[in-house]
Amino acid sequence: MNSVFMKDITWKEFEERKSRAVILPVGSTEQHSFHLPFCTDSAIAEGISEKLAEKIGGTVMPTLCYGYKSKPMSGGGPLFPGTIDLNGRTLISLAEDILEELCLDGVKLIFVNNAHYENEAFLIEAIDIVSRRHPEVTILESNWWDVLPQSVIDKVFDDVPFPGWALEHAAVTETSLMMYLAPQLVKMDMIPTETGFEPVPYHKYPIVKGMVPESGALASAKGSSAEKGKLITDTAVDEFVKIIERFI
Repeated sequence: MNSVFMKDITWKEFEERKSRAVILPVGSTEQHSFHLPFCTDSAIAEGISEKLAEKIGGTVMPTLCYGYKSKPMSGGGPLFPGTIDLNGRTLISLAEDILEELCLDGVKLIFVNNAHYENEAFLIEAIDIVSRRHPEVTILESNWWDVLPQSVIDKVFDDVPFPGWALEHAAVTETSLMMYLAPQLVKMDMIPTETGFEPVPYHKYPIVKGMVPESGALASAKGSSAEKGKLITDTAVDEFVKIIERFI
């Protein structure tokens, strides 16, 4: 059986597959507290994309592993060494060039699977620019959190209250997803149960050390589990399939 990953196949195999969906996973290289690696968003995007491609016979592009910078109230990545961020115009240009190349190659359906909260506006801008030039190509964009029904959210947050998606950084959902998709990368003994973080209804710049907890986690990861990660993954994949099937 051929790999679903574009990096593993030849140009001839890609040529034969291009009538089916091509999936572009997009993540980041950002701190995710003491217990999760820099690649968390990218690993989640790629892991979910792989399972989606297996269901629909699609092809997974090489993962875009750099993303837009997080605000302090949704990650605070720039405050921590090792986080590598792109400026908004850079992310737009990068995504635009990738999507343009796919369109020129004759791909007719592209699914952009974003797993970094801050990326979306810039990805949508790139999609809009390319779509104006290539109206014959369907380009879809979504993420794993927006497609979760309330019933799944309730099951995932059975130990701690749901803090809102902006604060779910290195918390229950991302920790659970990594425990399921890449358990070897999770430092189980470092999972935070309390952060003491109190969000404020404004943004202040320049950002300075101390605006987010020293650990880098914004909310508790108490109750995280591989089972919850599988539930989130399976639900997201099923919902993505429904979205894609509307346009096949």
